[in-house]
Amino acid sequence: MVQRLNQFMQRYMPILTPLSLVIGVLLEQLGGHLLFLVPILFALMTFISSLSLKFRDIQVFKTYPKTILFIIAFLHIVMPLWAFTLAELIFDDHLLTIGFLLSVAVPTGVTSVIWVTISKGNLPLCLAIILIDTLLAPILMPLLLHVVVGQTIQLNTVSLIFDLIWMIVLPSILGMIVGEWTKGKLQQRFNQPFALVSKCALFGIIMINSSAIAPYVKNINAELAFVIVVVLLVAASGYVLALILGKLFLKTKADQATFIFNGGMRNIAVGVVIATTYFPSKVAMPVVFGMLFQQVLASIFYKITRT
Repeated sequence: MVQRLNQFMQRYMPILTPLSLVIGVLLEQLGGHLLFLVPILFALMTFISSLSLKFRDIQVFKTYPKTILFIIAFLHIVMPLWAFTLAELIFDDHLLTIGFLLSVAVPTGVTSVIWVTISKGNLPLCLAIILIDTLLAPILMPLLLHVVVGQTIQLNTVSLIFDLIWMIVLPSILGMIVGEWTKGKLQQRFNQPFALVSKCALFGIIMINSSAIAPYVKNINAELAFVIVVVLLVAASGYVLALILGKLFLKTKADQATFIFNGGMRNIAVGVVIATTYFPSKVAMPVVFGMLFQQVLASIFYKITRT
């Protein structure tokens, strides 16, 4: 039963994700009362995702130091600058600009492991990037946000750092410790239930946080439609740029495939939490809508890598 339900949710992620957003908007009042659950749900997701990671994954840095630094620079310099510049040029709204910046400033997505695996990418490199980027998140994200938006919006950087440590770093370390201690048996035995819980937690986060952008989404207008189009453009451009740069600077197809998915996917759920916690609700719009396209774009670029 659990396996069938998990497979159903995996198959219909492109439908269930926007459906969760719609439900959250419709249940605006209820979502507002459940905001306290979001950090807990995210920490749970991070813990489950980290059960498959190992501390020795960091050692891969010795093998691919330039590649890892190159990809992290792409994630936290190239894409944020591109998203910020594009939003500044298109929208006369600083809150939306911050939202677009935040949507790509978050760490790479853990689910990139799935796509790297099936595309026969460099899995050790992928795991190392995820682990290193995740552990660096409390440093890189607040630094980037402070530099870009700290002068225009009051940002509690210290509180943000502690929230990132609580939601990402501590659950990741705990998950790796439990995974090492059980020698991976816990993950193997409860793989399907864990996967189901993670998906439910993700949909819960989307539904609860969607209540924050309900006032904007309920009033459908040209600006909202344009925001969604630009979100798609930014999300797709991450994959396209990673594809081009990978072919130019990385030697093997395995490394190129790894770059495409690590460079294109984001841990958007943490961006949603940060947006709704530290910024006016309009900032969350580009971040929340970013969830709509990740899996669809990943499947498209998977087919591209196979040609």
